[in-house]
Amino acid sequence: MLPGSTGRFLRTHCRDCHAGKAAEGGFDVDELVATRAFDPHAPEGDAHWSRVIDRVAAGEMPPPDAATVPDAKRAAFVQTASGWLRDSVRARDAAYGRVRGRRLTRHQLERSLQALLGIDIRLADMLPEEIRPGDYSTVADRQTTSHHQLERHLAVVDAALDEAFSRALDPPFAVHRDLDAEAIARRNPRSRCREPEIREGRAVVWTGNVTYYGRLPAVTSPRDGWYRFRVTVAGIKPPAHGGVWTTVHTGPCVSSAPLLEFVTAFEALPEPRSIEFTAWLPRGHMLEIRPGDAALPRGKFAGGQIGTGEGEPQHVPGIAIDRVEMERIFLGPDDDGVRSLLFGDVPCVADGNHGGRRPVASTPEADLVRLLADFARRAFRRPPVEGDLDGIVALARQTLADDGDFAAAVRAGYRAILCSPRFLHFTETPGPLDDHAIATRLSYFLTGGPPDAKLAAAADAGRLRDSAERRRQADRLLTGPGGRRFIEDFAAEWLDLDQIDFTEPDRKLFPEYDAIVQRALLAETHAFLEECLRDDLPVTRLVAADHAHLDSRLARFYRIPDVAGDELRPVRLPPESHRGGLLTQGAVLKVTANGNNTSPVVRGVWVLERLLGHKLHPPAAGVPAIEPDIRGSTTVREQLAKHRADAACASCHRQFDPLGFALEQFDPAGQWRDSYVRIGKKGRERGRPVDAADVLSDGRAFSGIDEFKTLLAADPVPLARSLAGHLLVYGTGGRLSFADREAIEEIVATATPAGGGPPASDERHADAGVRSLVLAVVAHPIFASK
Repeated sequence: MLPGSTGRFLRTHCRDCHAGKAAEGGFDVDELVATRAFDPHAPEGDAHWSRVIDRVAAGEMPPPDAATVPDAKRAAFVQTASGWLRDSVRARDAAYGRVRGRRLTRHQLERSLQALLGIDIRLADMLPEEIRPGDYSTVADRQTTSHHQLERHLAVVDAALDEAFSRALDPPFAVHRDLDAEAIARRNPRSRCREPEIREGRAVVWTGNVTYYGRLPAVTSPRDGWYRFRVTVAGIKPPAHGGVWTTVHTGPCVSSAPLLEFVTAFEALPEPRSIEFTAWLPRGHMLEIRPGDAALPRGKFAGGQIGTGEGEPQHVPGIAIDRVEMERIFLGPDDDGVRSLLFGDVPCVADGNHGGRRPVASTPEADLVRLLADFARRAFRRPPVEGDLDGIVALARQTLADDGDFAAAVRAGYRAILCSPRFLHFTETPGPLDDHAIATRLSYFLTGGPPDAKLAAAADAGRLRDSAERRRQADRLLTGPGGRRFIEDFAAEWLDLDQIDFTEPDRKLFPEYDAIVQRALLAETHAFLEECLRDDLPVTRLVAADHAHLDSRLARFYRIPDVAGDELRPVRLPPESHRGGLLTQGAVLKVTANGNNTSPVVRGVWVLERLLGHKLHPPAAGVPAIEPDIRGSTTVREQLAKHRADAACASCHRQFDPLGFALEQFDPAGQWRDSYVRIGKKGRERGRPVDAADVLSDGRAFSGIDEFKTLLAADPVPLARSLAGHLLVYGTGGRLSFADREAIEEIVATATPAGGGPPASDERHADAGVRSLVLAVVAHPIFASK
């Protein structure tokens, strides 16, 4: 029950502005106290109250010009209301669980099916996109399960089973092609087309704007699958600054299917070199290999086709391909491994009728029940309880009785298991989780897939309720390639990197931005975060680093000299680059802009929420959005000044506007700028100078990005709290509540400072390591509770 003193405080000091239908910001004190004291069934039942408590604690409400509240009275309100809200949230969580019912995301479902069946085909794209506006796809109360979702789930399960049983029982399907230049070039030298031409015995592609120029029909895929390629290639007429940067895309490469998928990029040097890469090719898709550097001069070709000899006289760069080797591969087990996962020790003998195999069970019914029980144990991520499989076994037995096909009976049982809620959903009950639920949560948090054999064995042995064992298992899962996968999964949603394709910078305004740069930007951020995780670098390194991971193309884009080669590697940053840390990485700058212009509000809110851990509430009703002035007659600072002058807007804008202005010297493509750029009558024109100076809400001033990063790095605790909170939300599927704040403080306090040693006695000086924070999250009791 709401303490009487809390209600009296609000009615006494807040009703003048916050009462009735005309309440400022839509916040009605009487309604909050009378009807929304605390709703345990609302996913964000504590949000209104936590906002009230925080604003009173910060001295923002009641505002100084409206009422004078003695400090002692204000402190008493905060203490009483905080204790009541914390106890209310904990009572709710004890009854219903901190995390409500949660299902696998589409990417988790894909990896689960791949692990269970030993397959490697893509499945996530067959499922609806997850809903995650400003949130994580793993958050339980954001997840939906519609009729369409269930229909697509069935389709994905059938596709996965089709692939697995085909690989186990059908004749092997191998692809190996070794193609010389003649084999991949156009068949008729006199035709005007988009395939490479033969020049001095090599297949040549020049720079140009014609779509699909450089397509290779000779490598068209006969079947969906992963293919390994080795391409021997050299640059022709390279620019003075290095080789010819080249892109590889896949697609049907026909006008009815315009989208291509990026595979890789490399620098073709004058001397031939072999490039190896792996690509997913659906049936009927091929490679497109062409010069892709937007800064290169481009040939002009009429009619959308290229004739032999038309590129040479234009003196533009090109690439020469000597050979392409193509081989179908499997990213997981081979066919024998798939058979073992499906049929265990039941032998599969040669089937003379079609050249494949068929399982031969000595005791069909007993073998069927045993296989189903073992598969269910892996699919449910725990031993089935009595009665779980009764209906499934009955279905499989009936299938066996109807046609005597053992493989069909096994498949029917597996399909039923994979359509069970115990597979699709996490099995968690309120209170401390059992060992198998902990193993599931830990594995999907760090790997995006089901527990491996070692983690499952630890769960079977009952060791995962021990925090030290959870640390050991997490450390093991994050070592080697596992760390890279975790970084890519987590950063996709934490930093919004999965939105990097959502917009494309205007080529007229930002002519140097291309697909090569975009993929290099992602690779830079992934490599940086992987290093922070692997080496347990201090959390302040996230905002202030002295090096970046670059190749020659990205270095040229950033205007950083003396970087050669197409291998991404750490490069010490010169001070004049203004780079270092996430805030100055192009991938972050790109996803926080809309392709044509930047908004200090958007970027400021992003920094506040993603790096400093402050969750903002929607603006008050009726507040207009800031629209950029495309004529350049006013700056966004001048436009935002109106918002900052409005009392209803000022309290929020003074928190995030300065953070956004600090990044204003980076354009929507992530390049440094001293002035805004606009398109005028003569093309690109220099606009008003950029002013990146401002004052933080706590009164600290900065003149630009370099001083701003120094201010952020001066206090590691907010950065550590923020990262711990994001990890906890992503890993458990539950939003942070008011009651979780204590757990966040404990996680930060117990995280090992970067460089090793015990936690610092004064947390203000504890610069926690990134890996240590991840391990502290999984070790805390909140991670092991529903």
